[in-house]
Amino acid sequence: MPAQQQPASRPAVITAFAAVYLIWGSTYLTIRIAIETLPPLLMAGVRFLLAGAILYAVARRPGARRERLTWAQWRAAFIVGACLLLAGNGLVTWGEQYVASGLVALIIATVPLWMALFAPLFSGRRVGRLGVAGIVVGLVGVALLLRPGGTVSAHWQILVVLASPVLWAGGSLYARTAPTPGNPLMATGMEMLAGGLLLLIVGLATGELGAVHLASVSLRSGIAFAYLVLIGALVGYSAYIWLLHHVSASSASTYAYVNPLVAVVLGAVFLSEPITVPTLIAGALIVVAVAAILSSQPRREPVVVETSGVPVPDVA
Repeated sequence: MPAQQQPASRPAVITAFAAVYLIWGSTYLTIRIAIETLPPLLMAGVRFLLAGAILYAVARRPGARRERLTWAQWRAAFIVGACLLLAGNGLVTWGEQYVASGLVALIIATVPLWMALFAPLFSGRRVGRLGVAGIVVGLVGVALLLRPGGTVSAHWQILVVLASPVLWAGGSLYARTAPTPGNPLMATGMEMLAGGLLLLIVGLATGELGAVHLASVSLRSGIAFAYLVLIGALVGYSAYIWLLHHVSASSASTYAYVNPLVAVVLGAVFLSEPITVPTLIAGALIVVAVAAILSSQPRREPVVVETSGVPVPDVA
């Protein structure tokens, strides 16, 4: 229902924004804590299988409108799941073994930049002058993040993490015209199930099962994992979808500049991750670039990353 037809109270809107800003910004920190004693890809796979199963069950609950799922819809779900969850989230989770969570969040904040670059390849609109300026500024910020520094190994691992927003953007653009169920919960549940299964397969293929020792899983890793499933994937997503029905898409999309800042602060406070001057400059450039790119979009069109016809965030 359009926002104009269903006004919401100011406290409710503020609460929903706070949930999206803080929950999604905190997922980078909780991923880092979860993989302290859990293998990254298997952890991410189980996380999305559980979240997807919950959404799928809610969509199939008694009394809900049923629709027949087709092979084309499942194929699209696996393609989107491979780009967004296996490549997108999987690389983030793997990368946080080596790269600071705040730095990873800044890299993921470049999703709108890559979407603007790739949009013409998917019959999308070309960006205007403001969007082009945003892309240039964003690329300068990315180059600053990728500059050699610290250790050589950290440099190539940052490059691997950079593939995450690139593939996420490509998968999101594909999802805009992919065949999907009419129920957004069903569509998202299918993609989480497909992506979770792919993450499990890759995790098993890379030998992560040998690193699973349930007796050695710390309490804080277990709590972080539960948080990622129940709070990060379900509560955060629900709050975001609610906002899309009560505020403008451009307002809802402000998570793209707030989440990285939250992640950097939380990483510094709880994990003692260093915040260097070049990182601050790069982060500022990326935030300005994202603001310029999103501002250049027409107000009548959604300005957030989309999948299955429902705007979905580039959240870890």
